[in-house]
Amino acid sequence: MEWMSEHYNLTVSDDAWADIDEYIDYITNTYNAPLTARRHYDGLLELLEKIQKNPTINVIRKTASLLQYGYNVRRANFKKMAIIYTINGSTIYVHRIVAGSMINVL
Repeated sequence: MEWMSEHYNLTVSDDAWADIDEYIDYITNTYNAPLTARRHYDGLLELLEKIQKNPTINVIRKTASLLQYGYNVRRANFKKMAIIYTINGSTIYVHRIVAGSMINVL
């Protein structure tokens, strides 16, 4: 899916959408908390909109486990989740949305 703003296009990969679905399903089914899941979903979308408006607010990361996504990879945090994205010209590409604990910090 792609969002467009005045300056940046935001593209969310299929993997990232699957990550969101898995995260929301986990909250809904494991904790039996559909309202909480909805708030988390809305919060993720809100953060994606903020990234689109100001993608350089998050610094470029040099962590080895993130470099698979490119040398200009950035990470934004939402709750215990990490939004991993890169910027190429006027396009922001969201690669994955994963548990922050899954990212090795070197």
